[in-house]
Amino acid sequence: MGSLGAILKHPDDLYPLLKLKMAVRHAEKQIPSEPHWAFCYSMLQRVSRSFALVVQQLGTELRNAVCIFYLVLRALDTVEDDTSIPTDVKVPILIAFHRHIYDRDWHFSCGTKDYKVLMDQFHDVSTAFLELEKGYQEAIEDITKRMGAGMAKFIFKEVETIGDYEEYCHYVAGLVGLGLSKLFHASELEDLASDSISNSMGLFLQKTNIIRDYLEDINEIPKSRMFWPREIWSKYVNKLEDLKNEENSVKAVQCLNDMVTNSLIHVNDCLKYMSALREPGIFRFCAIPQVMAIGTLAMCYNNINVFKGVVKMRRGLTAQIIHRTKTMADVYGAFFDFSCMLKSKVDKNDPNAAKTLSSLEAIQKTCRESGALNKNLTSLGMS
Repeated sequence: MGSLGAILKHPDDLYPLLKLKMAVRHAEKQIPSEPHWAFCYSMLQRVSRSFALVVQQLGTELRNAVCIFYLVLRALDTVEDDTSIPTDVKVPILIAFHRHIYDRDWHFSCGTKDYKVLMDQFHDVSTAFLELEKGYQEAIEDITKRMGAGMAKFIFKEVETIGDYEEYCHYVAGLVGLGLSKLFHASELEDLASDSISNSMGLFLQKTNIIRDYLEDINEIPKSRMFWPREIWSKYVNKLEDLKNEENSVKAVQCLNDMVTNSLIHVNDCLKYMSALREPGIFRFCAIPQVMAIGTLAMCYNNINVFKGVVKMRRGLTAQIIHRTKTMADVYGAFFDFSCMLKSKVDKNDPNAAKTLSSLEAIQKTCRESGALNKNLTSLGMS
């Protein structure tokens, strides 16, 4: 739970934190008895506690499909991330991964810690996958095939232009948005969302993570992971790693603000996507991470600490967002509130100030014009 000092500073966090703790315990008890499904759900909790928590919003059939979809893509990502695998071995695996998920005997040892366990026991994931309805299987296969091909492409390609950045984020996250839309449609609980706005749902989350994780990625051993596009960072420094040097702090913050401004272009698509959802569990599953993302951007914007460590929301604020995000009015309220916080941090001397303010005003206009604005997060402190 949150630290005593944080709770004393933000007493309204206490009830949501208790509810969050109970939800985590509930998720831990929801592990099925069949060995392959038990492995999948316990592995989900080990590789992403936050995702394991939010997936509990879904009904059993859809939850199973989303759990397997997540683990398949995590396994694919583990192959891509493992720098010890020679390229001539890695590329064929990425390209053929969509076929391996149909093979109960296939596994490939790579990755570290929990990811190595996932890869070594991938046959359990395949066994569970083969028990899903055909519509779910086809959606997962299609996205895995497209993502594997995209990852293989970027092994030989750097993120140079903003176009490259959009394309990379599409392959690793936009396709997740498309896949989830396909799974929701296969469940017959939602209409099929357009590829364009489904893509934006993934890109907004991915770009937020890339911004927040700058230092962790640049310090990666044995080789830095560079996802910020040269077209943006080269306006401020000669090398991407120079942003973490103290003498470049002013330029670093300007570059950071440029990156945040780039991510805001997806917000109105995300609001449009969420406003069309009908099933309450699917809505919460989609909405909670999106509200977390806009809150994270509000914290990262104009914040030099992004180059000194990982900027995270306090646990109590995360708990409040999970507790309070129930309707579209709550989402409009949260996006309006966090965009106000972001707006208050814009320095008029920042090179991208006008562009940033224009994007934020467009977000606020959408929230106001929805007629459903519920500024329910205005009381939440960001400190």
